[in-house]
Amino acid sequence: MSTPLVIAIDGPSGSGKSSVSRGVATRLGLSYLDTGSMYRAVTWFVQSQGIDLTNVQAIAECARLAEVIPSVDPNNPGISVGTVDVSEPIRSDEVTRAVSIVSAVPEVRTLMVSLQRDIAHQAQVGIVVEGRDIAGVVLPDAAVKIYLTADPQARALRRAAENGANVDATKQQLLSRDKADSTREASPLEKSADSIEVDTTHLSLDEVIDHIVSLAGSNV
Repeated sequence: MSTPLVIAIDGPSGSGKSSVSRGVATRLGLSYLDTGSMYRAVTWFVQSQGIDLTNVQAIAECARLAEVIPSVDPNNPGISVGTVDVSEPIRSDEVTRAVSIVSAVPEVRTLMVSLQRDIAHQAQVGIVVEGRDIAGVVLPDAAVKIYLTADPQARALRRAAENGANVDATKQQLLSRDKADSTREASPLEKSADSIEVDTTHLSLDEVIDHIVSLAGSNV
């Protein structure tokens, strides 16, 4: 029996990770996991409990109580905390502003990484896992490792189009998130040495998906 295919896709916000990952998973008939939504779900839960975001210990204790349940269906992505569907609330500006703070707490990352590994290892059909530390930390043995990138302007244009937001403000927000993610002590955003970098700045979504499916071909 062959080992299920695991594809790790990392990269900064706005690089196209979610659309590309879902597309690759659909094309190859694999499960799909958005790890970023898991950190957003924890952040939403922490905020819903009125936790002071400067209190790292309180964040850690609250995170242990969060039952994060992500969908692994690329055609029906979503996420719940317990019985509450938080797929939309986690995309709010309030959560977006706080997610870097909550996700930088070591205990939060330990909890989520453990859950992410469990989900990936239980995916009998194989899985595409997207995030910021998948290839280097969460699933270092993934058969295919991709690092998506794009220039800041292209990333801002994409994200602003998704959210109906101001491009310049979105660009500054993305750059701030990049700095926070790449300088945190626990699992910082970085390209693993064995990841293949794909610059999506001038590529269409289908072109990126085609390229990654081609790279995965020898491992299917």
